[in-house]
Amino acid sequence: VAIIYPIQGHWIWGGGWLAKLGFLDFAGSTVVHSVGGWAGLAGIIVLGPRMGKYEAAGRVTPIPGHNMPLVTLGGFILWLGWFGFNPGSTMGTSDPGLIAHIAVTTNLAAAAGVISSSLTSRFMFGKADLSMSVNGALAGLVAITAPCAFVTPAVSILIGAFAGFIV
Repeated sequence: VAIIYPIQGHWIWGGGWLAKLGFLDFAGSTVVHSVGGWAGLAGIIVLGPRMGKYEAAGRVTPIPGHNMPLVTLGGFILWLGWFGFNPGSTMGTSDPGLIAHIAVTTNLAAAAGVISSSLTSRFMFGKADLSMSVNGALAGLVAITAPCAFVTPAVSILIGAFAGFIV
């Protein structure tokens, strides 16, 4: 990752070939989240499945969170941190309107992720699930990071809701 991040970041933010093609990634969904995800996938391929996650027949054995108050607190801390990350990516305060717009689109996407993941969980399993709700918020935050400065608040709700549904 230490080798890949600078190279791939330059492709998008440093005037590299993706930037020249018109690729936009305002706050790093591709640079940060995609590269981290691909690195995680490589690690999973090397390490194999989690012990106890699958039965002999191949069915999934759920491994629930062990401390849901801490899971929730961690989710809220990340949500709060995103307000420094996304609006902070403006690299200054020369445009307070842009900073406010980014904060609104970020928050709306996270909230829509919570709602859609909770509704999806309720529909699929008969009850809302706290861990899915927290993951829905994080999915909405990750999904809005690249376009947060370029989309309307209404579109940010759709982005967050779709991300929450996928979770």
